[in-house]
Amino acid sequence: MLDDFLIHAALAGIGLSIATGPLGCFVVWRRMAYFSDATAHAALLGVALALAFSLPTFLGVLMAAIAIASASTLSFNRVIATDTILGVIAHSGLAIGLVAVSLTAATRLDLMTFLFGDILAVGLHDLLFIWIGAGVISGLMIWRWRALLATTINADLAFASGINARSEQAFLMLALAMTVAIAIKVVGALLIGAMLIIPAAAARGLVKTPEMMAFTAIVIGILSTLGGIGASYIWDTPTGPTIVTVTAVIFIVTRLNPSA
Repeated sequence: MLDDFLIHAALAGIGLSIATGPLGCFVVWRRMAYFSDATAHAALLGVALALAFSLPTFLGVLMAAIAIASASTLSFNRVIATDTILGVIAHSGLAIGLVAVSLTAATRLDLMTFLFGDILAVGLHDLLFIWIGAGVISGLMIWRWRALLATTINADLAFASGINARSEQAFLMLALAMTVAIAIKVVGALLIGAMLIIPAAAARGLVKTPEMMAFTAIVIGILSTLGGIGASYIWDTPTGPTIVTVTAVIFIVTRLNPSA
């Protein structure tokens, strides 16, 4: 029989995959890969904020992720290239977050947990939190799916249909921030972007419709999670990076498909 911690890890990974699959499709379609990485890396500032003010980690990370996502879209990026701004936010946010965490009272805090995740340490409380968060994100994505898809395909036509592209962009940033907040303990700040991007990128060449791409991305995320946990257990490797490695292998295999 499987140990409880393996079951908890598998369920946590499945819940995360349900959230990241559809959202990752929009990250790929809108070419927001660097944006998602910047948000995830800089979210470590939220961990420091939560520790400093004795707040729940989720709340601190969510606040920081929303602030960073919003800041990256300000008008000053007209002077400096967008990718440059995102690079500054990603690296400086990560570095400042690490320094800030080290200066808090919890000096013995294992920073590796927040950098690479600790999915094997997920408890029942964490599991409930992850699944509630994944359910909320999935519900919001289903609710706004058509509007998000319309603005992604053609913002002008969407505007003519009465859809506000800026509102949909703000919603997408909120969903991304929530995903970062629930995922940071599972795969860590450095690997969240991989779970958003790689399954969706792997699914892109296998299907013909946006809905099937979202579903396939979820399936690939789940298979990667289960395969990564199993491989980590057998070979005693870090679980979070192993999950992402399995996802990368699946991506490479899909690229070998002539029709992909």
